[in-house]
Amino acid sequence: MARQRRTFTPEFKLQLVKFYENGKSRANITREYDITPSALVG
Repeated sequence: MARQRRTFTPEFKLQLVKFYENGKSRANITREYDITPSALVG
């Protein structure tokens, strides 16, 4: 079964970017927030 497409607020996206910029790995972010790796590429 395919995943339903989700939308993210600009605030949520900015928070994830800040986590990444502060040293959190992409793998940890995707696992913790249950998002696909492609959701962080943009």
